[in-house]
Amino acid sequence: MEIACLDLEGVLIPEIWIAFAEKTGIEALKKTTRDEPDYDVLMNYRLELLRKNGLGLSEIQEVIATLEPLDGAVEFVNWLRERFQVVILSDTFYEFASPLMKPLGYPTLLCHQLEYDDAGRVLAYKLRQANPKRQSIVALKSLYYRTIAAGDSYNDVTMLTEADAGILFHAPQNVINEFPQFRAADTYDDLKNEFIRASNRSLRK
Repeated sequence: MEIACLDLEGVLIPEIWIAFAEKTGIEALKKTTRDEPDYDVLMNYRLELLRKNGLGLSEIQEVIATLEPLDGAVEFVNWLRERFQVVILSDTFYEFASPLMKPLGYPTLLCHQLEYDDAGRVLAYKLRQANPKRQSIVALKSLYYRTIAAGDSYNDVTMLTEADAGILFHAPQNVINEFPQFRAADTYDDLKNEFIRASNRSLRK
């Protein structure tokens, strides 16, 4: 049995922090894991910006409520689920991502949690575990599943490396250049072809 493991933001949905940055006009919030490889550094940077600007969870969720999956994402997930078990491995938070799971058909989502007070001020973030994407792949492989993973950013590299096959999807050129060992896809049709190529089964398009 093969399991497809996907990153979420930038692969199936828009980058939440970028959408929030555009809404608030805070350009500094546009920095993502495509720019900063160290997730702890990135999140502490974001939380400090929220504190400085008096913004909290409710303001972020208001923006999230306006977002929809990327064009073609729902059809791609439906195609994938006909052929693989599908798991979303993300460095987002349940408080952010849960509303966006409905149009995607509620795939299994493994991510993190935020800590916030009664006023909605974000106090901290709680990782599910260290290096969670890679460790999820390790766990699935320990159950004798074959894993094919796709992601777009620095924080996906350990997942792609640990998987039986790793694919970069719609990744920035700097990530593609740094990690030429991964095949790269730009469209969902390309990504379908890469999953077919990576599978050890004969699959219909």
